[in-house]
Amino acid sequence: MTGWAEYSLALAMFVASHFLPRLGGLRERLIGAVGRRAYFSAYGALSIALLVWVISAALRAPHVDLWPQLPWTRWVPNLAMPLALILVACGIGLRQPFTLGGRRGAAFDPARPGFAAISRHPLFLALALWSGAHLAPNGDLAMVILFASFLAMSLAAIFAFDACARRSLGGKAGAFFARTAILSPAPLINRDWLRANARRTTIRAGIGLVLWVALLHLHTMVIGVSPFPV
Repeated sequence: MTGWAEYSLALAMFVASHFLPRLGGLRERLIGAVGRRAYFSAYGALSIALLVWVISAALRAPHVDLWPQLPWTRWVPNLAMPLALILVACGIGLRQPFTLGGRRGAAFDPARPGFAAISRHPLFLALALWSGAHLAPNGDLAMVILFASFLAMSLAAIFAFDACARRSLGGKAGAFFARTAILSPAPLINRDWLRANARRTTIRAGIGLVLWVALLHLHTMVIGVSPFPV
């Protein structure tokens, strides 16, 4: 299989794995057959395996430069990734069900939005930051297709999940959107929000920064390219 053929197949299968289960109620039927925990465990493992395949296939695809890598472009992901990893650490188990990583079956309490007041889609924003920031230093055609695809998918997912929230919440949707945001730093200067959430958010943000440092130093070994600007 040639480099482009493998890459196209891997990317198509990754995208299909995220959209096909939603067609015709397939996901609901599979959950009913094997249970929610087994389904999402298997789906998560499949997604990780396909992601590894897509990235490795992109690295093996023929090299076609669209723009050169200039020294300043390496600063873009280095500045964006700390925030992306903080969003990941704070977004897992978010106290609202209408997003990736949110608590399934949880009822949103407008009086206690938690981290959703800063972002109701932190994992999707993290994916958008990761993919968008990595476009700058990666002007190779295969990498541009890869990161642009992830950026488009993450942004489309935000609108799709918000639409799902509007349909599901009905008359309560106004309170949901009034107390949450795509991304807002305003809660960080709100005394009531800080009183309820500062400790938990600080701990999770610290975990995100530790994860960022670990991934930064593993990047060369795993990806084969140094992420450092100099």
